[in-house]
Amino acid sequence: MWAGYLGLAVIIFTETGLLAGFFLPGDSLLVTAGLFAATNDPVSGEPFLNIVYLNLSLIPSAILGDATGYWIGSKAGPRLFKKEKSFFFRKDYLIKTQEFYEKHGGVTIIIARFMPIIRTFAPTVAGIAKMKYTKFAQFNIFGGILWVLSMTLLGFYLGRLIPGVEKHIDKVIIIIVFLSILPGIIKYLKHKFGKKK
Repeated sequence: MWAGYLGLAVIIFTETGLLAGFFLPGDSLLVTAGLFAATNDPVSGEPFLNIVYLNLSLIPSAILGDATGYWIGSKAGPRLFKKEKSFFFRKDYLIKTQEFYEKHGGVTIIIARFMPIIRTFAPTVAGIAKMKYTKFAQFNIFGGILWVLSMTLLGFYLGRLIPGVEKHIDKVIIIIVFLSILPGIIKYLKHKFGKKK
């Protein structure tokens, strides 16, 4: 069981802290973990995961991940912007995140938690921009707690309130992924419509 908590924590840390983790499932993974915490093992009768231990392991991982991303940005920022593209890195993702950051300011650290790809690059951009670390840390801690709790508890209460929902976990994941990328789709359609207009 502890290997499961550790594995989930590593994935969340990698997605939020390391640029190579932008492709990892964040929201869907957290909701799925919450579902497993609400589902009992038919053999032991105990939940597959404990919701308290789950959040106690994932919240620090999310916070430390963003802190690592900030450190990477503060130390290697200029070099990252010179690099166009590699197997684990795309400059256009970094630029899009920077534009998003400039538009929304420090709140981006919180908003970005709920947006795939942007959540990976937002702390790095904060480091590049030399955002004051004490200010960054406040947004980081609040955003990390809000993101992890909201996603795991969503899965947990879905599992408790809708009997048998775990049997349709693939559909739940598809819906969560769709909702995660919906803001990006809306922005793209607005941009496309604006061009035609």
